[in-house]
Amino acid sequence: MRLAPKIFVASSLVIVVMLGVGALSLRAVGHLVSVNAAITTRSVPAVRRAAAAHDAMLSLARLEARFLLLGDAAFSSLWDERAARAREELDRLREFLSTRHAAELLASIMKTFAQYREVVGQERELVLRGDRARARELADSLGRTLREGVEADLDALSEAIHAAALAAQAEAAKLEARTWAGVLVALVAALGLALLGTAIIAVRLTRSLRALSTATAAVAAGSFREPITVEGNDEAADLARSFNAMAERLRELDELKQAFLATVSHELRSPLTSMREAALLLRDRVGGELSERQSRMVEIIAASCDRLLRLVNQVLDLSRLRAGVLTLDRQPVDLDRVVTRALDEMRPQAEEAGLSLTFERRGHDFVVEGDEDRLVQVLVNLVANAIRFTMRRGRVVVRLHDAEHEVEVQVEDTGVGIPALALPHILDTWQQAHRQRGGTGLGLAIVRGIVEAHRGRVTVESQEGKGSRFSVLLPRRKEKT
Repeated sequence: MRLAPKIFVASSLVIVVMLGVGALSLRAVGHLVSVNAAITTRSVPAVRRAAAAHDAMLSLARLEARFLLLGDAAFSSLWDERAARAREELDRLREFLSTRHAAELLASIMKTFAQYREVVGQERELVLRGDRARARELADSLGRTLREGVEADLDALSEAIHAAALAAQAEAAKLEARTWAGVLVALVAALGLALLGTAIIAVRLTRSLRALSTATAAVAAGSFREPITVEGNDEAADLARSFNAMAERLRELDELKQAFLATVSHELRSPLTSMREAALLLRDRVGGELSERQSRMVEIIAASCDRLLRLVNQVLDLSRLRAGVLTLDRQPVDLDRVVTRALDEMRPQAEEAGLSLTFERRGHDFVVEGDEDRLVQVLVNLVANAIRFTMRRGRVVVRLHDAEHEVEVQVEDTGVGIPALALPHILDTWQQAHRQRGGTGLGLAIVRGIVEAHRGRVTVESQEGKGSRFSVLLPRRKEKT
């Protein structure tokens, strides 16, 4: 999947979750509004009408008592008016009830109230017949019982309506709590999805970029061996494929260059050798006497031939090293003897440059397994480098150190040092820190190649303006059992 669809899918998931949160919130808000509306439009009016009916019953009781006491027809008419009004309140109360229990209580109230009206009617008839004692007795017994029953049921109805309102509020509170919990869970899920999607894309990109960075550094160092592993079909995979194609093309060009240099060097070697030998013969006056000017020109020819032959030999050695076909005559080698041979060869050059060339030993066992002539070549290259970049009256020290499982050779100088930017690549092919001081940029690359062919390693420490230290570490020769 391409990066754009991945980002779109991750964003869409987050948006879907957020929409779900919004829908859940709107639903909860709608339910809360309906609960509040029910409390406002039903519960509150129902409580008010129940209270009004309760007050009407108290008023009816007072009017009943006055009629029985005074026998005034006006109280009877007023009682009928208040009773009709109380019946209307009870009829209207039915519209505001929302529970079955409340409806049952109202039905009981209506029935008891109707019985109470009948009893009051009987009391009136007794009063009209002049039997007030019996009328008061009926009022104090059955009439009071029915009236108190209505009042009790009205109190129970008010409590039922209030309880229903409280239950609705409790349900609304629970819904609010569930809504908040759902919103928080959804937000956490959305955040988790966003972070997960971002992490997946970021890991994919950073892993690909890290691989590309490592491979780029390897190509910059001249290594084209391992292609980048391509995973997926997104833009990062396309970039990796393009990089592999580029690296393969660079490898082919590098091999072509090396083959060309090796071929040219091989072809130049024979004529250069002939030119050098001819110049030496002329210098030795085999063809006759030479003038002073002619002798000087012959010396220049011979020196130039030597320099070109060294360059040709270095290119050929480097080509063999890179192809892995450099022949090594592996024998037990005492590095003490190797260092001594290299210093004997380089001492005249050091004396001519006005430098102190010394040899220090730490330990006693310096035997390794390798090719003595190639190891001498390593030391000669390192010491020649140190002499070239050290000012007159400077110092070059070669140290031989017995380091248990390895033998270490250090070549340290008090020369100009290596700039920090050039230090990581100083052992690469054609690399020079100070081109104005001469050299081909091949000597240190050959040193590293020969040392690595001996399963060793080369390290460099340097501080510009104070000097450099090259360390060659070679594995110790294994004793045969």
